[in-house]
Amino acid sequence: MSRSTTTRPSSVVRRLLGCVVLLALALGGLGVTPVQAAAPAAGTHLYLVTLDGPGTAGIRTPLLPLAVQELQLRAVQDRVLASIGAGSPVYRWTSALNGVAVELTRAQADALEADPAVDLVERNSLRRLASDGVITESAAAPSSRSRGGRGVVIGFVDSGLSSDNPVFASAPDLGPVPEGFDGRCSTDDEWGRGACNDKVVAGDWFVAGFGEDALRVSSSLSPRDDDGHGTQMASIAAGNAGVTVRVGAEDLGSYAGLAPQARIAVYKACWSAPDPHDDGCATADLVAAIDQATRDGVDVLNLSVSGPDDRLDTVERALLGAAEADVVVVAAAGNDGSSHFAAHPVPWVTTVGSTTGVVRRGQVRLGSSGPRLAGAMAAVRSVGPAPLVVGAHAAAPDATRADARICAPGSLDASRVHGAIVLCDRGGVGRVDKSAAVAQADGVGMVLVNLAPQSVDADFHTVPTVHLGRADGLVVRRWARRHPRQDVRLTPVGVERPDARMVRSSSAGNPSGAVLKPDLVAPGVGVLGAVPIAARGQRWDFVSGTSAATAYTSGGAATLLARHDWSAPWVRSALATTARAVANSDALHSGAGRVRPERARQPGLVYALPSIDYRAWLDGDVRDLNLPSIVLAGAASTITRTVTNVGRRALYFSSSTGGFRHHSAVVTPAAVRLAPGESATYTLTVSGPSLSDDGWVLWRGAHGTRTRIPVLLTR
Repeated sequence: MSRSTTTRPSSVVRRLLGCVVLLALALGGLGVTPVQAAAPAAGTHLYLVTLDGPGTAGIRTPLLPLAVQELQLRAVQDRVLASIGAGSPVYRWTSALNGVAVELTRAQADALEADPAVDLVERNSLRRLASDGVITESAAAPSSRSRGGRGVVIGFVDSGLSSDNPVFASAPDLGPVPEGFDGRCSTDDEWGRGACNDKVVAGDWFVAGFGEDALRVSSSLSPRDDDGHGTQMASIAAGNAGVTVRVGAEDLGSYAGLAPQARIAVYKACWSAPDPHDDGCATADLVAAIDQATRDGVDVLNLSVSGPDDRLDTVERALLGAAEADVVVVAAAGNDGSSHFAAHPVPWVTTVGSTTGVVRRGQVRLGSSGPRLAGAMAAVRSVGPAPLVVGAHAAAPDATRADARICAPGSLDASRVHGAIVLCDRGGVGRVDKSAAVAQADGVGMVLVNLAPQSVDADFHTVPTVHLGRADGLVVRRWARRHPRQDVRLTPVGVERPDARMVRSSSAGNPSGAVLKPDLVAPGVGVLGAVPIAARGQRWDFVSGTSAATAYTSGGAATLLARHDWSAPWVRSALATTARAVANSDALHSGAGRVRPERARQPGLVYALPSIDYRAWLDGDVRDLNLPSIVLAGAASTITRTVTNVGRRALYFSSSTGGFRHHSAVVTPAAVRLAPGESATYTLTVSGPSLSDDGWVLWRGAHGTRTRIPVLLTR
């Protein structure tokens, strides 16, 4: 499905437009030069220059064919660059944005900043992928879902894709490739002509901002994923259904992404450097990828990349262009906890925070009648009864007791560990490195214990492992002292689905922000996804962070687009208004709550919003937008919103408010009757002391729908 097919001419029409373009060039009216990036001159840096006005995606009433519009934008770009004597740009953007990336001196950049035809000039910078690698609970389980997302294309601006995993293979139930999508598939040798198929419909890459000279030697100048992050995000959102997850000897069941029938378009803009601290995504490459994805006609755009929390930079403006093309834009809030506010503080992006998810549990059984201790365990097979050996008591002849205590690689004596389950302390080396050391010494299992109040984690270990917290670890130690080399058993308990909790690292919103962020939250802890075997040594791994939560939400958006002919704002509204409140959390941390894509299929009401209002907001129009959230700042106490019935029958809807600790809130009118497609405007009036507060407005439909939005009061 692509809702932008009217902007993508057929091949016949494209040939006709080509004639129009050639005629325009012959008449000398456009003077376009090709993009040829010159070598950087001394004293220059790469700058991103945004010109006044939208790209072609934001032109409301086009009077000229698309190709001619693009030529006009390029002509203006050339005139602006010529006015300061700049060289040829590295990138040109004409779809999501009207702008260029170009090498400039500081004096040239200053001159452009003073040009009334230029909106923004900023230096190219680096952004981080929004996975934090810290798992605070056990891992999410594979899914048994089999359908969702048919006819929808999700674009992933990320580290690329390793397409050889079965979750990205052609499948018979995908249906025909959407006619309106017009992306290209790279033919680079390291990507391969067979990388694109009915599932993966585009592959492109952008590196000029990061710089080829800054790449790790093993990096592939192609859409191929060197890191694994992009592959994981694509599998979480749109991995095929019915794929068996095997890691070593473990069979973890059947996998499916949130929208297993959705198509995947790859836009590699995030790269690996020799020093991992220098890995990231250059803003020039991100904007180029967003611009191309918008032009190609993706339906959902996934950006699992963090960003600034205090300004509307070029990336955010490019995302506006995508939203103007009616693309559902979903991006990560970031994993900076309390050190930075949530990224993407703009109303045209669904910004996603992170919650805990499902939990894989295991049990340590101490002897035949000893304690039973619960922890995290990814393995699905039991081990034991087998003797319990304390790692510190089984040091290899050439290893220290301290190394053996943490089960460092090569530190364990096989003559003592053979056939045993080993007790290892956390710290010093990676958790999975410890189990590999146990296996190397012929151990059959591991009990991993914390030494401080830390998370317990279900990782893919070389031998079955149960990870225990500090208190339970002390119990095991005492028992081991009293029962040397007594048998223990490690047993998987299964998957639990406790109530979601916010993850501490998930960035909260700015209480002084113009709009509420994050918009919503999603599972982002220990989420299972496919990874490149060349990068990780296995085909599956867990990932944590708001990046995973973003991919989860993008998949949910794709399932809605596949079921309904809805605009992007309607989809974003349905996802937010049907989310479930997160216990012990406020609106600045969890927004509307935890997304529930299955509930979003019947939201009852939506908060419709013309995309033209986004640009008015960007240009300084202070009108409040009809967003599925409310921020009341200062002395403001009254605000309006408009709801639209997206059901198939005329229904009554009644309102209520709640959650406020210090204020009272009243909705007028309290109830409305709406025919299908009919709208009504209501007023929310809040009264009370000059204190910050938050709560919600809820509309209940006669057929059981619940449409709830968060309200933030900043006094």
